[in-house]
Amino acid sequence: MTAAETATKETGSSCWCCGQFYPDDELVHLGSHPEVVVCGRCARFLARQARANEDARRPSPAARVRQAAWSTRRFVVDHGWHQAPVIGPALRWLGRWVP
Repeated sequence: MTAAETATKETGSSCWCCGQFYPDDELVHLGSHPEVVVCGRCARFLARQARANEDARRPSPAARVRQAAWSTRRFVVDHGWHQAPVIGPALRWLGRWVP
């Protein structure tokens, strides 16, 4: 192992959600439990899951719109449309901006 690899391993951790190794500056630490770290991608996923739980407990017009967006996203992914050569890039771009 080189010195650079050793330095990288000393300053990084594994995401508790996906298990991949990341440098410490790319990880999110949970407030009361700083030993628990998740990567940005998993943090966004967890935020969406938390929002879905809130929406299920307290339905509102905004919650219905988010549910429709999530259902549409799930339909597109299930059918593989996001990987299509023509429409796929547009769908992936749109997916970044839809809640």
